[in-house]
Amino acid sequence: MKRRYPAVAGYFYEAKKEDLIRRIEWCYLHPLGVGKIPVRGAQRDRSKRLFIAPHAGYMYSGPVASHTYYHISEAGNPGVFIIAGPNHSGLGSLVATVVDYVWETPLGEVEIDSELAKAIARNSSYLDIDDIPHESEHSIEVQIPFLQHIFGNNFKIVPIAMAMQTIEVAKDIANAIAEAIKTLERDVIYIASTDWNHYEPHEISVRKDLGALSYVEKLDAEGFYRYIVKNNVSACGPGPTMVFIYLAKIWGYRGAKILKYATSGDVTGEKSWVVGYASSMAI
Repeated sequence: MKRRYPAVAGYFYEAKKEDLIRRIEWCYLHPLGVGKIPVRGAQRDRSKRLFIAPHAGYMYSGPVASHTYYHISEAGNPGVFIIAGPNHSGLGSLVATVVDYVWETPLGEVEIDSELAKAIARNSSYLDIDDIPHESEHSIEVQIPFLQHIFGNNFKIVPIAMAMQTIEVAKDIANAIAEAIKTLERDVIYIASTDWNHYEPHEISVRKDLGALSYVEKLDAEGFYRYIVKNNVSACGPGPTMVFIYLAKIWGYRGAKILKYATSGDVTGEKSWVVGYASSMAI
C-alpha cells in the first residue's frame, strides 16, 4: 500500500494536529464562516450528494469552505467522498485517479476506495490511474482535513485530478461516476474543488464570478463553459464544476444553491488583487 504524505501542510494549513483543529474551528466561526461548529453523528441524508468547495489556504478560503462542510456534516457520512480538483502542475495524465493508497494528513489517514476508482476508470474514456498528478496537488488535499474533522478517518476517498477540463471530459467523468456508483451500489458525496477568478480587482472578480455561478445555479454546463471562456473567468476548476453539474442532472436535481461567496479581499481587506471563493450544493 502506497502512502501519500501531505504536500501543503504548514503552508495551506497547519502542520500540527492541535493547531490544525483550531484553524478549522476558526474557519467555521469566522465572520465569513457558517457561524457554528459542524454536526457530528448525523443520520445519512442521501438527498445531499453534490458540493463545491474552494481550495486556497485555510486563512483565505477556509471560512467560505466551512459553509460546504457544515452542510456535509448535516448530510451524514456516506462512507466515500469523490473529490475532483484541477491539476495545477500539469504533470502526468491529463485526468487521473489513484488506487492502493493511504492518504495522510496531520489528522490521520484515509484510504482510497480502489474498487470504486478502478470502476470509474473502466467506464471512462479519459480517466487514467496515475500517481504523478496527485503527488503535490493541493486542490484535493485541502478538502480532506475538513472531512476528518467531522468524520474522523471513518471514510474513503476517490481523488480525481483534471488537467483537461472540457465539456466532453466533464460529461464523460460524470457518466463514469454515475455508472460505477450504480454498479457497485455505493453511497457517495461528490465534491468539486475550485477557486474562482484570480488576481483582478474585487469588483471585477465579483461580477465575473457571480455571472459564472448563475449558470451553476441553473445546471447549465454548456452556458457556464461559454461564459467563462468569453469573459476570461480564470476559475481553476471548471472541469470539476461541470462534473458537478452533469451529475446533478443525471441524479435529478433541479438546481444548485450558492451557500457563500466571498473573495480573498473580504478576508484580508486588500481588494486590488483578489481570488474568488464559493461554496455550493445541489438542491
